[in-house]
Amino acid sequence: MVIGTRRKSRHADPDIRPYDFRRPTKLSRDHTRVLELSMDTFVRQWTTVMTTSLRVVCNATLSSIQQLSYDEYVRGLPDETCMLILTVDPMPGAAVFELPIDHAMTMVDHLLGGNGGGTQPDRPLSEIEWTLVRGVAERVLRELRLSCEEWLDFIPDVVGVEYQPQFASVMAPSDLVLALTFELQMNAHESVATICLPFNGVFPALEKAAAAQLVGRERGDREAAARAVRARMGSAPIEVGVQFSPTLITMADIVSLQPGDVLPLAHTLSTPLSVVAEGITFAYAVPGSEGRRLACLIVDDEDADADLEEGN
Repeated sequence: MVIGTRRKSRHADPDIRPYDFRRPTKLSRDHTRVLELSMDTFVRQWTTVMTTSLRVVCNATLSSIQQLSYDEYVRGLPDETCMLILTVDPMPGAAVFELPIDHAMTMVDHLLGGNGGGTQPDRPLSEIEWTLVRGVAERVLRELRLSCEEWLDFIPDVVGVEYQPQFASVMAPSDLVLALTFELQMNAHESVATICLPFNGVFPALEKAAAAQLVGRERGDREAAARAVRARMGSAPIEVGVQFSPTLITMADIVSLQPGDVLPLAHTLSTPLSVVAEGITFAYAVPGSEGRRLACLIVDDEDADADLEEGN
């Protein structure tokens, strides 16, 4: 869902947004993945907070993650809504937790023992209503902080409320923000809420988290590849030879060799044979037989003399 549509049906087709080449997006797939993992935890906890606080079946789902300017974010909100202004120390800047007024009024109705039905008043909250809504919102924001604490250090704190988005001077119009859109449901009542965080405060932490996730994924890929190689190595056919020690002869002797000539070897009876694959000696052996077939017995180099003496 794109901010500005305010569509309540989660099955509706998403709007198409033009791509601004003057301000290329900085959010990569890895950044979005980090956010989605944290938001999955957050919406589950949000659902729990709402259900236990209001004593009705509630549900919260993440709809979209967008990088916008603050002006774009504000222009996508209704003309009148409940904007909770937040500080996000130690990050610079401020943030917004926005709830539709009808959603806030329905929350108040449930908190005061009502069933949340009927048409809710479309007006700013009274002092008592604001106190009730703020209490639930602070619990929700606490879960937001805990869901992101592995990669983002911030403490959201409610410091005020504004009902006219165009008058909420939280940031400069051109400042980049991270806009998170959520679909909320309380029984049959559906609405859309948003959270707006300062992009320049979130992005450095998001970069580190995405890099760490990428390193971990690459390490996992390397380990999986190593396991696959080890598993296939056992069945890979390899040509293995058993060799005597090399013998030095002159070129004239090589040229004059004839069938039937006897070539004395420099390999002594006490020296083990070399077991070689692709020119690399990886073991030593003594000659022998297995039934009617020639064979060799793999031995340690230092034990070869004893094995040869026993064979003789």
